[in-house]
Amino acid sequence: MTLPCPTEIRTERLILRRWREEDRHAFAKLNADPHVMRFFPDIRSREESDRSAQWLDDRFDLDGFGPWAVEAPGVADFIGFVGVWRFEQPMPFATDVEIGWRLDRPYWGKGYAVEAANAALADVFRRTEFPEIVAFTATQNEPSRRVMDKLGMIYDPTADFLHPSVAEGHPLRLHVLYRLSRPAFLAAAQS
Repeated sequence: MTLPCPTEIRTERLILRRWREEDRHAFAKLNADPHVMRFFPDIRSREESDRSAQWLDDRFDLDGFGPWAVEAPGVADFIGFVGVWRFEQPMPFATDVEIGWRLDRPYWGKGYAVEAANAALADVFRRTEFPEIVAFTATQNEPSRRVMDKLGMIYDPTADFLHPSVAEGHPLRLHVLYRLSRPAFLAAAQS
């Protein structure tokens, strides 16, 4: 069961909303920044970034949820994306829904990723019956791992894996997996 998707979600400082055509320029800029993309195998060209933006936005129509474009009113119309989506390819674990984020550098260290991710998780756990949502990243990505910890996600060291989309021998191929169960999230939200 998936209840209808809201058109936007508001938090104390942010608006999570569907993607707009005008988001693509800012999204391409952050995808071309080597520092933002340092835990990904490559930066993205404008064409690759536009395809990715379309894929991310299409998730809402296909699945009833997806990665939201994030706006910080009075600060910026687009700071990146945060949300939940189904995997593009089979992964070496049973869960098929992940949460992820990518924010542009000027918006790091302000708690925006955690604030937006908590709102996206609350929405998905309220509207669906998913028993668990996961997050994963390259082992070296300490900033994302800190966000996962702040979300109450639990690192599962038995599930570390070689990412199938990262070339063999690449230093970012080994990934860590964090899990968040529906009961754990809902219990934390009520406390």
